Amino acid sequence: MRFDVRPWDGSPGAARELVPLVDGVSLVELVAGFERAAGFDVPGAYAGLVLEHSRFGELTGYLAGAPESSYRAGQGGIALLGCDCGEVGCWPLQARVVVDSAHVTWLGFAQPFRPRRDYSGFGPFVFRREQYERAAREAAGHGPDTGPPALARA
Repeated sequence: MRFDVRPWDGSPGAARELVPLVDGVSLVELVAGFERAAGFDVPGAYAGLVLEHSRFGELTGYLAGAPESSYRAGQGGIALLGCDCGEVGCWPLQARVVVDSAHVTWLGFAQPFRPRRDYSGFGPFVFRREQYERAAREAAGHGPDTGPPALARA
């Protein structure tokens, strides 16, 4: 598990895009394959989260699903991906984030603009908590052993 932070449009000085990688594969690619196989309309119209385009609050807390920092708080999840246009609210892929003493789990995936889509066959994705925390700190611009305190347990 890691989060790749790269220029949004590929040029130096561009906004930064955060793309989750699961076993080295982009979450964008994983969900696009799932949606194509399921026959969903508009499959894979996702991109990473463009960090300068949205207010996520403190990034490590957001990635842990902290309610006070969650995009679209109160909807039971966070956006892990946004639209390929760069606007997270246009076409988000949402999931619940559950943190326990040893693991962080992404589950309950949903596309809020297609509420009848069934993502029950997608995920859950379970990560070692220590690895997830390190990846979140690095994505937030902190070194692997610095930055905000560890994620809170659910």
